[in-house]
Amino acid sequence: MGVARGVTTVAIVLMLTGQQALAAEPAQAACVPQAGASVTEWPSPWQVRLRALGIGTEDSGYVNTVPGSGLSYSNPVTPELDISYFFTDNIATELILATAHVDIAGQGAISGLGQIGEVWVLPPTLTLQYHFTDFGAFKPYVGAGVNYTIFYNQNAGSADALKIKNTFGTALQVGFDYMVDQHWGLNFDVKKLFLKPSFDVTVNSAKLTGKAKLDPWLIGAGVTYRF
Repeated sequence: MGVARGVTTVAIVLMLTGQQALAAEPAQAACVPQAGASVTEWPSPWQVRLRALGIGTEDSGYVNTVPGSGLSYSNPVTPELDISYFFTDNIATELILATAHVDIAGQGAISGLGQIGEVWVLPPTLTLQYHFTDFGAFKPYVGAGVNYTIFYNQNAGSADALKIKNTFGTALQVGFDYMVDQHWGLNFDVKKLFLKPSFDVTVNSAKLTGKAKLDPWLIGAGVTYRF
């Protein structure tokens, strides 16, 4: 009798152990990736854009001590490259790089001077952006930041000499990407720079100073690539 009971007990234990093992198999199988299953890749935090950029300046400014003086500027079109880094899906920083040639002309009381000079402008701009992610392939964003504008290759026209001083400014930004696939997209972007550099100018041997109120709109369209 004792032996029979022992055999029966062992059989019951083996049966219960087998049932528990069978119950655990589906759960374990659900946790193990199956052969051929697709794996979702997280996007790289790096993104670049290449745009055609139109620059629209405000025709405003003046020469000190010359009442009624004014300034106007040409509105060039130039390529623009920007590099973005995403800290999260929503928060990114963007460095904007472009350079353009601008002509400067007198207005008002100094309109007779015609083209006062010309200059190349390099305004690298760094913005902090918020990207909205609830609209599928359409990805709008807003941003704000600072820029440091460098004026180089300056040449006087009707003036004897011209020197525009490098200066800091602020920037506001709004735009959107429309992603065609995981990597490629189309971009439209508008930035407003608040930029008022001072300058020194010499006209007929008279040394004068003034302020150029550029405050340009930067309107760009191009392509986006997310690594």
